[in-house]
Amino acid sequence: MTIDLRSDTVTRPTAAMRAAMAAAEVGDDVFGDDPTVNALQDRIAAMLGKEAALFVPSGTQSNLCGLMAHCQRGEEYLVGQMAHTYRWEGGGAAVLGSIQPQPLPNQDDGTITLADIEANIKPDDAHHPQTRLLALENTWSGKVLPMAYLEAATALARSRGLATHLDGARLFNAAVAMTAGDGGEAHAAARAIASHFDSVSVCFSKGLGAPVGSALVGSKALITRAHRTRKMLGGGMRQAGVLAAAALHALEHHIDRLADDHANARRLAEGLKGLPGVRCQMPQTNILFVDLAPDRAHGAVERLREAGMLCTGLYRLRLVTHLDVNADDIEHAIAALRRIL
Repeated sequence: MTIDLRSDTVTRPTAAMRAAMAAAEVGDDVFGDDPTVNALQDRIAAMLGKEAALFVPSGTQSNLCGLMAHCQRGEEYLVGQMAHTYRWEGGGAAVLGSIQPQPLPNQDDGTITLADIEANIKPDDAHHPQTRLLALENTWSGKVLPMAYLEAATALARSRGLATHLDGARLFNAAVAMTAGDGGEAHAAARAIASHFDSVSVCFSKGLGAPVGSALVGSKALITRAHRTRKMLGGGMRQAGVLAAAALHALEHHIDRLADDHANARRLAEGLKGLPGVRCQMPQTNILFVDLAPDRAHGAVERLREAGMLCTGLYRLRLVTHLDVNADDIEHAIAALRRIL
């Protein structure tokens, strides 16, 4: 038995999701006539209180379409130093969009201080790029950005004429964590989070368990611009309703169950208490980071793999719970971790 805690991207479609995919009505989405894609776009836009949405193959492409819809060549976006859009998406905004990132320090809770945001909005001067956008991320390394912070940061951005974008790859994890897993309240929380942003990227292939796909939501005008960018990036898909059906199934059936992933992550953290040279904080959602003393870290990932548990990291292990990991798997993982570490 192998327990895969490398990421929540490793999930496989459930039998019910596969059935929905097999039964999907399809058309040619490049021509705009795939009914299942259109239904998904309408559904996620309505859920998050936006006018329109665009289905794309990946979260990286969704974020890039958003950034390029907001910013022109030579303009700038403010972003966290450890944000996914800046650090782990191949530099696409700079390479493909000619958009300059201005990275700012992330605090321990994932926020960027309002003072840092304010100080880095450039004056209207030919020596500087024009600052156009503030990009935040929620969840950030599994941590939920407080609603009061989202309100303050986006209000500051708007007061200075900036647009706002949210990398909400795990937006529904944040919403479920904020509402203790109550289904109706989680949907309302996701909409409330999105209300502070001009555009939001949501991933279906992480905790929601779909095999492929993300969506960008925003105004009709912004999505029209993003649609053109998606075409340039090679993101136009034909009978994509087969994939959109999986995302629709996930929105219907897999949001509330994210609370199970969060509980499993907490149980994992509890199971590591007391181990010498091992330190971790109680996770807020489904991502647990485990810091190892140097004498514990050497070869830990390899030894855990031999014991049937997959994870990533070196001195800091990253363990991610998801749809394909149940409570029994967590107990096996705890036993392997305690034995190896």
